[in-house]
Amino acid sequence: MPLGGNMGDMMKHARKLQEDLARLQSDLKDRVVEGSAGGGVVTAMANGRQELVALKLDKQVIDPGEADMLQDLVLAACNVALAKSRQMVETEMGKLTGGLKLPGMP
Repeated sequence: MPLGGNMGDMMKHARKLQEDLARLQSDLKDRVVEGSAGGGVVTAMANGRQELVALKLDKQVIDPGEADMLQDLVLAACNVALAKSRQMVETEMGKLTGGLKLPGMP
């Protein structure tokens, strides 16, 4: 097969991959994962763009005398949600790219 044919196929494949990546990135911004701390008294939700989109606090943890503990629980829940979000993105990107790491992609 001539080199030009291979190059044309490569360009088609690259365009399709680029379109698939754009579609996946759009889909991931709407997908939400959650992380919790303190046995579920603090729950944080993050989307596929690693943005926090919601935070739920059980009323039992809202005690002015326990503000330091609440802050720690909020941070822990946020970090769990963000870690799950990163893992979700890596998993979905891996499915699309066959495990190939692309520059600028997680």
